[in-house]
Amino acid sequence: MNTAMTLTTTRGARHLIAIGLAAATATACGVVLNDRPRTAARNPGAPLSELWVEPQDIASRNLLIGSGRPETAPSNNIEYKVLKFDPSGYSKGFDVEAPDGRKWDIKVGKESQTEIVLSRVLWALGYYQPATYFMDGWRLDEQWDLEGRAARFRLQSDHTVEGEWNWLDNPFESSRAFGGLIAINLLFNNWDLKNNNNRVYTVPGPDGTRIRRYVVQDLGASLGTFQKFPYLIGTRNEVDDVESSSFVRKVEGSKVELTYRGRHQDVLRQLRVADVIWACELMNELSDDQLDDAFKAAKYDEGTRARFIKKIRAKIREGLELRKFAAVLED
Repeated sequence: MNTAMTLTTTRGARHLIAIGLAAATATACGVVLNDRPRTAARNPGAPLSELWVEPQDIASRNLLIGSGRPETAPSNNIEYKVLKFDPSGYSKGFDVEAPDGRKWDIKVGKESQTEIVLSRVLWALGYYQPATYFMDGWRLDEQWDLEGRAARFRLQSDHTVEGEWNWLDNPFESSRAFGGLIAINLLFNNWDLKNNNNRVYTVPGPDGTRIRRYVVQDLGASLGTFQKFPYLIGTRNEVDDVESSSFVRKVEGSKVELTYRGRHQDVLRQLRVADVIWACELMNELSDDQLDDAFKAAKYDEGTRARFIKKIRAKIREGLELRKFAAVLED
């Protein structure tokens, strides 16, 4: 027997979410909350730690600086040598080298702010992210129109890029952390889940060996709307659009459909209720002050920070409400 439940959204409206629980069928099929293991057993050569490491200190993580360190931040008191100008894509940028030999990827434009925020959140929740910084006033050794504008600096010389990884064919598809990674990206309205945004890094390990990391590297298509018909692209860095968005669209059995009309919708085909709950429980461990620091790091003004955080917190609550559906599945 199918049941239907009504949830109150953060906009005060009431949305009917069709819940195809089919309780008898679910019981017969053995559907339980933990239908997706926490380990990536499909490929023993790729441990889950290459994607995600359970954080023990979420509440104390410093989102103002993220995975970097204040003393290793780029400087605007030096000149950067331009190695390459990248005019492609939505955001223009440069590959540059500092006098100390460190290499940086510079991204200019609206995506530079959103990438700083989401990168810090993912890092705080246990996903590997490269060191990123937000800075203006930087100088190049040549004349460029974009010089000095507010930009995202991503450190490139502390890792080696080995290639791309595929959302639909990777060693972690059966893990809760993989489903949670998708859910967190959608919570921040990242509508550009394409494979060439994903990288496999190798980084120095504590014993001198190289460690492999699976990274969602380019996160700028976030904090906007999911779709601009008919191109399946969205907006970026628009707080009004985020405030008007919802998170959970419908639940059918153990599967959940989140509000997403962006590119590569097949990425969401395996998303489970338990994945979203798991991701929102992690997100809920972050305080408002920590989220505020993530937005401060990208130099958002106080009013805009508060509006984004209020909506993010509402979406977290929306995801946590799925616990009642999971409880039905477990009965």
